[in-house]
Amino acid sequence: MTAAPSALTPDLVAGLKRVPLAHFRAVAEEVLQTATTQRWRPEQLLRSLLATEIAGRDAANQTARLKGASFPVEKSFEDFQVSVSSVPPATVDYVASPEWLRARENLCLVGPAGTGKSHLLVAAGRAAVLAGYRVKYLIAADLIETLYRGLADNTVGKVIDGLLRHDAIIVDELGFAPLDDVGTQLLFRFVAAAYERRSLGIASHWPFDQWGHFLPQPSTAASLLDRLLHHAVIIVTAGESFRMKEARTRTGLASAERRHPTP
Repeated sequence: MTAAPSALTPDLVAGLKRVPLAHFRAVAEEVLQTATTQRWRPEQLLRSLLATEIAGRDAANQTARLKGASFPVEKSFEDFQVSVSSVPPATVDYVASPEWLRARENLCLVGPAGTGKSHLLVAAGRAAVLAGYRVKYLIAADLIETLYRGLADNTVGKVIDGLLRHDAIIVDELGFAPLDDVGTQLLFRFVAAAYERRSLGIASHWPFDQWGHFLPQPSTAASLLDRLLHHAVIIVTAGESFRMKEARTRTGLASAERRHPTP
């Protein structure tokens, strides 16, 4: 029968609390018992405790980054339907890696609703978080509202600087509502500030040559697109909405069940 591990002395507990080494402290008694029983060398004991602390901190930091990213739902590349998507598998593989972030490239997705733009954006953001990057997800309307609030109290520069503390800022649903002149200027200011400093991920159902539908200033729209697309992975999605396909499938199954009820 294995002996119960000896409790740490009060001075060691106090020291571990001050460092702090929460993950280290949680397993210290058990590891010390194992080290004593198996006659570990001192460096083996130290290596084990340090590995535990590092793994615990990495997991806690990852959890905090995922929470801070504010993804609306959990999406991954594993559940993205590559076989039925219009996006080439090689492109999906590229944005699933952190290479676009290392190169400070933007991800720019355009295409009809329901063709996988948001899924790819969130999955790319989540993969970046898991790779150790800091990511922020925003609906475009929320971004503009946040910038407007900063304009009202003369802190818009600080608001943008705060967003740019992230390695990547994902802006979804751009163009669902038209912007006025002030909103257009604020969006341009944000994109210009991020240019060649941070990676942006954007999704819009408007093709780039039709951005005048929601940006009222053609010159500003051109300048914004110039910066946004200069270093960018451009992904054009196409086809029928995945959601409509699923809805039709569910409807068909329900109709079939009504015609042929289960006995």
